Amino acid sequence: MPELVTTPGGTPLAEVTLDALRAGRVSPDDLRATPHTLLRQAAVARAAGREQLAENLERAAELASLPDDEVLAVYTALRPRRATADELETIALHLAASEAPRCAAFVREAAVVLAERGLLRSET
Repeated sequence: MPELVTTPGGTPLAEVTLDALRAGRVSPDDLRATPHTLLRQAAVARAAGREQLAENLERAAELASLPDDEVLAVYTALRPRRATADELETIALHLAASEAPRCAAFVREAAVVLAERGLLRSET
């Protein structure tokens, strides 16, 4: 249902064209997915029985409202030996406070797995 998709600025998807970009009617920021669109995609995935994809899209919807540098910091911290357990908990608390509870739970789950595998950065 592309008629329901809009850019973060509210431009309908049908108006997002290369000509519109060249003319300045659409900016590169308009090419980002909105939380609303990602949640619709999650609903479609769930209806098709693709639960894991739906969950990924729901987490993406939460992240779509965060600044790029914060998203990159979360991604970096989740890599092996990049963060301590305390640092990951701080990130989870921030995500929860930023209305990203699914992402906060994901970071906490990742912290457990990283700890079990000896892949957290040491506190020293």
